[in-house]
Amino acid sequence: MNLFSNQNNPDQNWLPHDGIVNYHGSIMTYDRANAYYKKLMDAIAWKNDVAVIYGKRIETKRKVAWYGDLPFEYTYSNTTKRALPWTPELLELKKLVEERTGESFNSCLLNLYHSGEEGMAWHSDAERDLKKNGAIGSLSFGAERKFAFKHKTTKEKVSIALEHGSLLVMKGTTQSHWLHRLPPTKMVKTPRINLTFRTIVDFDDDIHF
Repeated sequence: MNLFSNQNNPDQNWLPHDGIVNYHGSIMTYDRANAYYKKLMDAIAWKNDVAVIYGKRIETKRKVAWYGDLPFEYTYSNTTKRALPWTPELLELKKLVEERTGESFNSCLLNLYHSGEEGMAWHSDAERDLKKNGAIGSLSFGAERKFAFKHKTTKEKVSIALEHGSLLVMKGTTQSHWLHRLPPTKMVKTPRINLTFRTIVDFDDDIHF
């Protein structure tokens, strides 16, 4: 099932069952989105992502960064990252997403895709560090890309086109029942930056900057 529409109702659930996905569309002006895109491209401490698969260390072309209220440790793909302190731009965007969603977040994982040839395989954000069934607010800047969901049992699929400056929210039991991915495409030649605001719960209360 493909769901591409310029008419976005933030209260609409784009999943048929077993989860909640709300798409707000663009939540800022085009010029403001451009300004954040440029700031994020220059100010974020981007690094190539690393995964350990079957004992082999693999470095991706895609770059990532991890920020938070505290130096949280976040483990996925058998690697652990420690959060950096928020930048002013990230705090502004976190506040904007929290106001839009009514949720609160304490961390953000950022991804930089240099072109459509870089993507993300099927996965769910259900690591033990994350709040179970907690909301994830996903902001997109730059190239418009297709974002896909696949039910873990029925294999039903849903696709949404994520535009420049747009907000997607995944919550409820979405991560328990659905996989998602950013499929690669040779049609897109320009970069995309994605911010996923999250809530880390499994951490040491005594850690400080």
